[in-house]
Amino acid sequence: MKTTMSPLALALLAVFATAYAEEAPHTVNIVGTRPTSLPIQIPTTIESISREDIERDINATDAEDALKYLPSLLVRKRYIGDYNHAVLSTRASGTGNSARSMVYADGILLSNYLGNGATFAPRWGMVSPEEIERVDVLYGPFSAAYGGNSVGAVVDYVTRMPAAFEAHAKLTLTHQPFKLYGSSDKYDGRQGNFALGDRNGAWSWFIDMSRTDSEGQPLTFPTRLVSAGAVGAAGTPVTGAVADVDRTNNPWYLLGAATQYHTVQDQLKAKLAYDFSPTMRATYTFGLWRNDSEGRPNSYLRDANGKPVYSGAININGRSYTLGQTDFNLSNEDLQHFMHGLTVKTNTRGVFDWEVAASLYDYDKDQLRAATIALPAALNGGNGRLVNQGGTGWSTFAAKGVWRPTAAHLAEFGYQREAYKLSNTETPTDNWIDSAAVGNPTSRFAGKTEINSLYAQNTWKFAPKWKTVLGARLEHWHAHDGVTANATAVARHAERSENYISPKAALAYQASEDWMLKASLGRAVRMPTVSELYQGGVNAAGQLSNNDPNLKPEKSWTTELTGERKLADGYLRLTAFGERTTDALYSQTNVLVLPMVTNIQNVNLIRTKGLEVSYAAKVLGLDLSSSVTWTDSKIIRNDKAPGSVGKWQPRIPEWRATGVASYAFDDKLSLTLAARYSGKQYSTLDNSDINGFAYQGSSKYFTADARLHYRINRQWSLALGVDNLNNYQYWNFHPYPQRTYVAELKFDL
Repeated sequence: MKTTMSPLALALLAVFATAYAEEAPHTVNIVGTRPTSLPIQIPTTIESISREDIERDINATDAEDALKYLPSLLVRKRYIGDYNHAVLSTRASGTGNSARSMVYADGILLSNYLGNGATFAPRWGMVSPEEIERVDVLYGPFSAAYGGNSVGAVVDYVTRMPAAFEAHAKLTLTHQPFKLYGSSDKYDGRQGNFALGDRNGAWSWFIDMSRTDSEGQPLTFPTRLVSAGAVGAAGTPVTGAVADVDRTNNPWYLLGAATQYHTVQDQLKAKLAYDFSPTMRATYTFGLWRNDSEGRPNSYLRDANGKPVYSGAININGRSYTLGQTDFNLSNEDLQHFMHGLTVKTNTRGVFDWEVAASLYDYDKDQLRAATIALPAALNGGNGRLVNQGGTGWSTFAAKGVWRPTAAHLAEFGYQREAYKLSNTETPTDNWIDSAAVGNPTSRFAGKTEINSLYAQNTWKFAPKWKTVLGARLEHWHAHDGVTANATAVARHAERSENYISPKAALAYQASEDWMLKASLGRAVRMPTVSELYQGGVNAAGQLSNNDPNLKPEKSWTTELTGERKLADGYLRLTAFGERTTDALYSQTNVLVLPMVTNIQNVNLIRTKGLEVSYAAKVLGLDLSSSVTWTDSKIIRNDKAPGSVGKWQPRIPEWRATGVASYAFDDKLSLTLAARYSGKQYSTLDNSDINGFAYQGSSKYFTADARLHYRINRQWSLALGVDNLNNYQYWNFHPYPQRTYVAELKFDL
């Protein structure tokens, strides 16, 4: 389904509604029972959403759903419980750049900087929607307290901590009818959540448990280009292949569907806090996340007897093709991850406060099993491969202080350490379902990176209406123990150590009671990840074939100019932003060498500029929020692939928009209608994928959502919702979900 829509449609309400808004004195506050970890004193863009707004407006089955309608943000969530492709996209970073944003929960790092791309999404599963108190988003790398990964945005989930005894239970059911190509089926999901917490004297605790059992739509489709078939009668004649065009408009056949996941996830979060005094608290957080999933295929092809065909020589309309053993792939995944966090901090709001925090994220068990023989025999076992990432993980440590020598100054300074370890081994197995590895690994890559940082920044109110923030961050990056290997050869990589300084500056001017003007400038250095450096191949001579351990870090200068007007029940914000990134990290083909090499490479220069409008107000009884973003993001120089110069940066559309309208009929019943729009975009650096509405393409979209929330009494509430109400069929390499029905029943004590 292709719908044509003006990209400004969702913003018109914001423009006209301003006429109804009454003026009020300017105040900027982030409200909530727990403080955010974000530096809210920096005069730059921060957007927030509260627990009450999430409950009223969003059909939230995963933590990332809370970001759904915030300006310029998109999470590439393909199904409920999507853990390995749900990448956060920001103003100037697409859904292929997972390492260009930072996600925290109560200051504990959830972002996965073991790599950069779809399979390195944040660990959203460590936060359930029910424990969220508030979500705050800092746009851009304008705080010295965050490293170069903050170039896109910093997201902090603030979770609840009880002041008295409380208990919560929630049951969610989902239903998605799905039709695409030769697939037509229905996929259901079930989710249960239970939470309990209390405070007794100086002690407080909170436990949150949930289980998700969901079925997602097919995500991949075995294909063959029509032109690849040999004309003739060879092969088994088959029917059922779906004729279409690929993302470059070349005719191809879609032979079936694959990677249709059945996912079961368990999540446990436990928090224990002790107040040494009214101004000093220690908090320990434990997280457990388990994922068991099965990926299954379905062939559209049928032979003369009506039986499905999965492998061998086939003939489609007088052209012969060969199906490999794993074109219709089967896979099982068994993952168990642990998270630990410990924080001790003071909050006197006097002359000096301090905080010490440490966290550990551990891939206790992380196995993917896949068959290497064809269906139907593979359903009963047989040869396969085992990919093991056990022992992978990261740890963080931070010590910081806040000094308030006078009312005009607030100084922050600190030391931070982040350490990442990646171990990925692929080994044959004689039974892909449950057997141990057999023989030597066919592929192995591993390595470690560390960043040690010092930072300082000072907020200075140097005049009655003026405030500035000046800061800098010094980072020492170290990469070591890098290994790339196969069954017969091993390449060990030299250690690397580099130092970088990233200055920051921001300025705010209170032009009137209603208008605030802000300007921000920041440098961000995004270091190469372990997988970017070491994931690849090695030939028999021990020479690397498709990775580069000498990659340069990305270096970005980001600017932001903002005017914000306070309204009686909301605000209107206008922001111009820009980013200049040198040595951007992308997978591409180097056409300057023979044979040509395809791997992660540095793109010389990408330049982005844009405008963002964000609006929120209460108008004629409606709670409204909306945003529109215009972006121009182009590749300016790329010596290794000059055909991409002047093209759009991948996965960055020119137009994006969101809109939410909620109406409360009374204190029990509310109705919310929401919509999101994204314009045309590309997945390739040379923009050759001109057809977004195809498997492996990236399309524009316009989707609408609805939610009806009813509070039965003080304890019980229910909600009915529909996501993708207009059943828009859209793509980001994989197909997004089609119309999905959601029902919730909740108990609060």
